[in-house]
Amino acid sequence: MSYQCPLCHQPLHFSHLQWRCDANHQFDCAKEGYVNLLPVQHKRSKQPGDSAEMMQARRAFLDAGFYRPLQQRVAELLEQALGAEAQALLDIGCGEGYYTAEVAARLAPRDITVYGLDVAKVAIRYAAKRYPAVSFCVASSHRLPFADRSLDGILRIYAPCKAEELARVVKPGGVVVTVSPGPRHLYQLKEQVYQQVQLHAEPDEQLTGFDCERLEALSYPMTLPGEQAANLLQMTPFAWRASPEVQQRLGASESFACETDFAIGLYRRQPD
Repeated sequence: MSYQCPLCHQPLHFSHLQWRCDANHQFDCAKEGYVNLLPVQHKRSKQPGDSAEMMQARRAFLDAGFYRPLQQRVAELLEQALGAEAQALLDIGCGEGYYTAEVAARLAPRDITVYGLDVAKVAIRYAAKRYPAVSFCVASSHRLPFADRSLDGILRIYAPCKAEELARVVKPGGVVVTVSPGPRHLYQLKEQVYQQVQLHAEPDEQLTGFDCERLEALSYPMTLPGEQAANLLQMTPFAWRASPEVQQRLGASESFACETDFAIGLYRRQPD
């Protein structure tokens, strides 16, 4: 299986450190091993996706293991749900590859190619350098650079992607594992930012073309040192609303208690 050209949607062929389609659109492979499949005309900003500061904060937080239960659970679900003939899996919005690499390690004995995709080049550059076993690309999740019915599985943690696009690229019988915030996810962190805190809505996602096989919640308490509490804030959407004083207060705290509440879904592509 290969990538699909983001301009003309023909297959890309790899040769001499370059991906090229029959229409002669070409995309160079970076020295770190990833390919940038996000043409300038498809960008919504000069540097789309998370900033270097957000990526570094997330990397430090994830490397400390606070989200390891989620990492292990999604990898376990995919390992169990993928059929014996599975050949390719994609992590949409993979960031710096924390979840992608664990999935790839679990699936390594089965010779399944694992792809990681994100719109943020700074995150993909780091991921490709750190996890060479995964095929990483910079691309949009709104038009995935993969052919119709080419993927056996997709992992989508928070990342936006329309159900129609998921249905297009996933083979009949293939699976999508999603993660979204449960009602009380990071409630105490939100209390630091908002005067009135509202619970997240109960997840009720319906993916057209898929049957929901499993819905489950994963929740546990965390006690974070101040530096990691500040990192957690920086890697969430709440950071845009937080004042510098909130960031400083969290960073200076001795410890910060916070809940996690993840909603995990497993969906299987319907047969024709």
